[in-house]
Amino acid sequence: MEYINEYVSPLGKILLASDGHALTGLWFEGQKYFAAKLDPDHEEKNLPVFARTAEWLALYFDGKNPAFMPPLTLKGTPFQKEVWEAMLTIPFGQTTTYAKIAAQIAENRGLASMSAQAVGNAVAHNPISVIIPCHRVVGTDGSLTGYAGGIEKKEWLLAMERQA
Repeated sequence: MEYINEYVSPLGKILLASDGHALTGLWFEGQKYFAAKLDPDHEEKNLPVFARTAEWLALYFDGKNPAFMPPLTLKGTPFQKEVWEAMLTIPFGQTTTYAKIAAQIAENRGLASMSAQAVGNAVAHNPISVIIPCHRVVGTDGSLTGYAGGIEKKEWLLAMERQA
């Protein structure tokens, strides 16, 4: 069974999902792939993980780098999980590129190279936006390429982090 809850952020409503113990989803209302990994059999419920996630989000949207992480359960392919875990290492207020993540994964796997486009696809399907900071991944030239929540949200999040 999965559970849902709602959080209202400065950028609009956010849907939270949990397996009862850890956060499994966080999507801006109306974003691309909204609730894509959400079990159709779910119910709304207040859970400690939602309270902890709301605490994290409140600090974050107040311009602070939370010193803790709510528990996360990643639902995806092994490759997607590898990309999402790499995104968790991007420091608050900084960015990296799809190509750098691809190079990091290639090195971890002992490969000569890895497709930045494949990384981009995994980034786009990140089921836990904001906390797994896909907004911190940019094009090789620094351009703000796609963001499932919308480019305007990506711009806002990056600007907020730079000002913190």
